[in-house]
Amino acid sequence: MTLEEVLTQKPERAQCAGEALQDVLVSAKDNQSLTVGVYECAKLMNLDPDSVSFCVLAVDEEFGCDVALQIHFTLIQSFCFDNDISIVRVSDVQRLTDILGQVEAEQLEDAHCVLITNPADGPWEDPALEKLHLFCEESRRLNDWLPEVSLPGR
Repeated sequence: MTLEEVLTQKPERAQCAGEALQDVLVSAKDNQSLTVGVYECAKLMNLDPDSVSFCVLAVDEEFGCDVALQIHFTLIQSFCFDNDISIVRVSDVQRLTDILGQVEAEQLEDAHCVLITNPADGPWEDPALEKLHLFCEESRRLNDWLPEVSLPGR
């Protein structure tokens, strides 16, 4: 595959991954398998990294001005890479909070990091989650270690 082919397929891949991410987030919310908030996510990763199946980092215009948030993101990314946790970035925090919907209001204020966790009875089997893991794996092969995903419109 040539570089041109990779670059022309990237928007299509990101859109497909965005639809899968939306499906996974809705399903995880219904199964109470979400952790929302930078500090809550970091705490969970530290206590039980094996329970984490997927990580979503959301950036917005505040991100560039918030040094503490940038440091937390760097640490979370590093932890995910070290523990083979798939990770993506989204640039629409508002759309992400819309999808998360019924999560507690104080958690939505800090929706910059969202973890999808495995249920207590074992690994979570979901075709959309598997599609996201494959998307992340393929992105890493293309040296895109933190791929950006576009969430579908409202």
